[in-house]
Amino acid sequence: MGSIDEERSLLDAEQSLLQEEVKLYAEDGSVDINGNPPLKQKTGNWKACPFIFANECCERLAYYGIAKNLITYFTNELHETNVSAARHVMTWQGTCYVTPLLGALIADAYWGRYWTIACFSAIYFSGIIALTLSASVPGLKPSECIGSICPPATLTQQAVLFSGLYLIALGTGGIKPCVSSFGADQFDQTDPNERVRKASFFNWFYFSVNVGAFVSSTLLVWVQESYGWELGFMIPTLFMGLATASFFFGTPLYRFQKPRGSPITRACQVLVAAFRNKNLKLPEEDHILTDGYKFLDKAAMISGEDAIHDPWKLCTVTQVEEVKVLLRLFPIWASGIIFSVLHSQIYTLYVQQGRSMTRTIGSFEIPPATLGMFDTASVLITVPIYDKLIVPFARKFTGLAKGFTDLQRMGIGLFISVLSLAVAAIVETVRLRLVQESGDVAIFWQVPQYFLMGTAGVFFFVGRIQFFYEQSPDTMRSLCNAWALLTTTLGNYLSSMIVTVVACLSGKDDGWIPSDNLNKGHLDYFFWLLVCLGSVNIPVFVFFSLKYTHKKI
Repeated sequence: MGSIDEERSLLDAEQSLLQEEVKLYAEDGSVDINGNPPLKQKTGNWKACPFIFANECCERLAYYGIAKNLITYFTNELHETNVSAARHVMTWQGTCYVTPLLGALIADAYWGRYWTIACFSAIYFSGIIALTLSASVPGLKPSECIGSICPPATLTQQAVLFSGLYLIALGTGGIKPCVSSFGADQFDQTDPNERVRKASFFNWFYFSVNVGAFVSSTLLVWVQESYGWELGFMIPTLFMGLATASFFFGTPLYRFQKPRGSPITRACQVLVAAFRNKNLKLPEEDHILTDGYKFLDKAAMISGEDAIHDPWKLCTVTQVEEVKVLLRLFPIWASGIIFSVLHSQIYTLYVQQGRSMTRTIGSFEIPPATLGMFDTASVLITVPIYDKLIVPFARKFTGLAKGFTDLQRMGIGLFISVLSLAVAAIVETVRLRLVQESGDVAIFWQVPQYFLMGTAGVFFFVGRIQFFYEQSPDTMRSLCNAWALLTTTLGNYLSSMIVTVVACLSGKDDGWIPSDNLNKGHLDYFFWLLVCLGSVNIPVFVFFSLKYTHKKI
């Protein structure tokens, strides 16, 4: 008996040691750089995040160093009209949010997030070099005005410029949808402690984005307008190199999720199988059924012996539920398009509005795009306050570890964005009245509208990133993140279309958005139009948020 008891105690001790050993490793299916289960003490968690934050900060500094003042480059250097320049900028920015669909598909299906980021960073870097050359090399550089005559850019100059811009757009497509998800992958979802830290990660990730944006909207904009575009584009090129180096330096500390096949193929198989099985009848008590998408459940029903080995005739319940998740996400996703229309104004018509104001302090002239610093400053102020004060306070009332649900957070952001456009409209109304009375309006009147839009981003963008990461199927996280970013694309394209239509209907020279002189127009009417769009969007968002059923596969 003694030997049996001894064996049992030894077995219990061995099992205890095995359980303890298991806890030493992440249990979410990730691996380390060598393909082994990652040790929690040596990989992931906050120790891996500084490299990811540095990468995102430097890459966003490079991106916003181009984007925030690009409309000035088009109007001053390429001699384009306000409408044409705004259209070019919005189209390019929109493309920057379409390409993430390609990058996300490659990451989820083939390369994984790490190698997708690495390869697309090289494309990004080549594009930013081409852009810098287009502003530096004689012959590629646009000609200066001679008196009142401003020669348009040649086809060669435009080719090099737009090649650089759209290579950047392609490169950012592999970075945008993957970096935030790759950072979140550093936290073990099965560990309650790491799961709480992941919620905080998204706040500080967005904080690092705006550190780069803040430097861009202050230092880089000033350099571009004071020392020229050669240096103004060379600095972002340098920081893109630093972003890539920082990302690679953290490699030994990262946790990696393996790609799990094409999510688009899996979704298409469900749709095709459901259509092929459309004549089958669902059981009265359907245990597969969890919501109103009954027709999809037929994809998981056997239609014949040949269907067992055909994934286009018979799908797993998990596949069916993945597609249902996407369908439930769709209304929430769509409501972000109008937010993107409103948010895109900080890069275009907010800048042109500022250019029509008094911008001098003594002998120093303030570049209008510099006011974008208050958009990013509000983020740098709001994120720590939100993470350290608002969340603990809200937690007492809601009982939620995050303080608010992600949907509540997004709704607050939508409301604040409408306030920003309302303030911009009021400022423009006052400015036009004072101009008629031979008065001036200082550019600092724009500070509240920028500050409010930055605060709106803290609530909406961070809430959206976290919402789509947590609600998306594990096999589609990069793709769903890219899908969320697509609202920015559609918002920019819609904004470009609205600007074009308004300019055509109201007149190009004396309409709402005049080609050259905003003092002859009514930009305030345009801003009020956007306020109306945003105001309609809020109740639509609330309606679908209340109907949304949270589910995680």
